[in-house]
Amino acid sequence: MDHIRLRFWGVRGSIACAGKDYERYGGNTPCVEAAVGKRTLIFDAGTGIRPLGDKLAAQGLRDVDLFLSHTHLDHIVGLPFFSLFFDPQNTIRLWAGHLFETGGIESVLHTMMADPLFPVDPKIFAARVEHHDFKAGAVLHPFEEVRVETQPLNHPSGATGYRVCCGPSSFAYVTDHEPRDAHPDPAIVALAKGADYLITDTSYTDEEYEARRGWGHASWRQGLAIAKAAGTKTLVLFHHDPSHPDDVMARIEEQAVAEGKRCGVAVFAAREGMELTL
Repeated sequence: MDHIRLRFWGVRGSIACAGKDYERYGGNTPCVEAAVGKRTLIFDAGTGIRPLGDKLAAQGLRDVDLFLSHTHLDHIVGLPFFSLFFDPQNTIRLWAGHLFETGGIESVLHTMMADPLFPVDPKIFAARVEHHDFKAGAVLHPFEEVRVETQPLNHPSGATGYRVCCGPSSFAYVTDHEPRDAHPDPAIVALAKGADYLITDTSYTDEEYEARRGWGHASWRQGLAIAKAAGTKTLVLFHHDPSHPDDVMARIEEQAVAEGKRCGVAVFAAREGMELTL
């Protein structure tokens, strides 16, 4: 039960991208599957959750925990298309740490699927849907073998970072976070401390970040600074900017890998379909 198997179903930020220029790294927006034994945790519900749902339904999976980093559209747009919602034998638990005092995840879901924005409302879901709102900073126990630590992130409207621990294995999922100053946020460093993998928002190059301060995202170099300070074994570049097609992503990854070697951190860029075992 100590093993965690990760699969990336969506790695793109802001908006889904299609076409030949996005085939190597992928164009679906954020969705990461974490399989722990027979249990499944999902992180974010971007467009990547649609093919994930089809796979889980084909496997006969009945029970999932879905953790949202936040509720900007690129991270929740796939929710109405998650096929497990449409089977009455299923149970889906939705978790959100940034809406505790502002109406909760159920209210946001109803707003997103309301006329004139969407043709049907959440009443079409046949599955049992549980809404678990918490305050970022809490420690969660979705089931006995797993501990989920959380921290608030610096992002417009709020967001939550997660660390999943199972036995000696752990990974941190910290997407849509902008450093508050020139140094890594101590709370985020603590969340990622010694993790096997840090999956984090590295949307920009240094030059792009300077023009986009306050947008709630980070550069790959800022992500590397967090990984180095935290002693994370491997940094996974994530939330790729839509203006970065495959050739640009390859150059960014090459630069980040080289810089990581100089400071003792393994680095690679997340690709859609990539699988990791902790």
